[in-house]
Amino acid sequence: MSIDDKTILITGGTGSFGQKFIEIILNKYNPRVIRIFSRGEFLQWEMAKKFNDPRLRFLIGDVRDKDRVHRAMNGADIVIHAAALKQIPAIEYNPIEAVKTNIIGTANIIDSAINNNIEKAIFVSSDKAVNPVNLYGATKLCAEKLFIQANSYIGERKTKFSCVRYGNVIGSRGSVTPLFLQQKKKGILTITDKRMTRFWITLDQGVDLVINCIEKMRGGEIFIPKIPSMKIMDLAEVIAPEAQVKIIGIRPGEKLDEMLLPNEEARRTKEFDKYFIVEPEYPFWDKNNFNDGKLLPKEFRYASDTNEKWLSKEEMRKILKNLAIEK
Repeated sequence: MSIDDKTILITGGTGSFGQKFIEIILNKYNPRVIRIFSRGEFLQWEMAKKFNDPRLRFLIGDVRDKDRVHRAMNGADIVIHAAALKQIPAIEYNPIEAVKTNIIGTANIIDSAINNNIEKAIFVSSDKAVNPVNLYGATKLCAEKLFIQANSYIGERKTKFSCVRYGNVIGSRGSVTPLFLQQKKKGILTITDKRMTRFWITLDQGVDLVINCIEKMRGGEIFIPKIPSMKIMDLAEVIAPEAQVKIIGIRPGEKLDEMLLPNEEARRTKEFDKYFIVEPEYPFWDKNNFNDGKLLPKEFRYASDTNEKWLSKEEMRKILKNLAIEK
């Protein structure tokens, strides 16, 4: 399915992912319309000035508001659900708000997509959804489950639901890179634990993955990219080699390492050159889908601490330079 000449709705469209998604779509493709659905009218106003493209439509609304979501989706072909509360400490302190947005909001997206007979809907998830230890991860896991099982509810409609799951996005709002850059000015970097590792992906890679998955998705699968890991201490040395490091201890709901694919899911996963596809265990799924994929070995797990591919300090420098992130 090509996204050319399609009407696309993206929730949370003023966020880091949404901004990059719209930039790439407008530059490389020819959509009929892109609808940016979000709560922030000021950010929408800034985006309208930045892109200045007649194909963009800015819709103020909240995924918690089912009626507004339904109206925003009317006539759309593709939905990308990226809206979420994501700041882990804030979510731990305000758990009900996270449930309302990340879980109930996702249910509203699903119901509205089915009722509007959307062709394809894809959910942008996180490595925090795997074996979650914080509420953010738990809400993402729940949202994944809702999106996958939604394929059982479509009846005679054409709607398909799938998920994309990936790791930390370099330089995005709330990521550690902007924090280190800010702390560099004072000469002290705060690190929770020297042993910490994370998966890393650029915004461009995340957007390209979502676009690729929209074209390949059958409905019910989870796409997981093969991406490198990085050590938090290496990043600190790249950004501020002269700075003092202050260890502050792991925050509530934080892990030492992250996982994208646990062995419980690996047994029903197919491997490809650039990504894994986790297949659902429901009757709606055609087991002949993705027959060209390779089965994984028993007890396989894809985690940031045991990853085969690691970013060197020099690779980090090149990535940050290409992203125009000051070092």
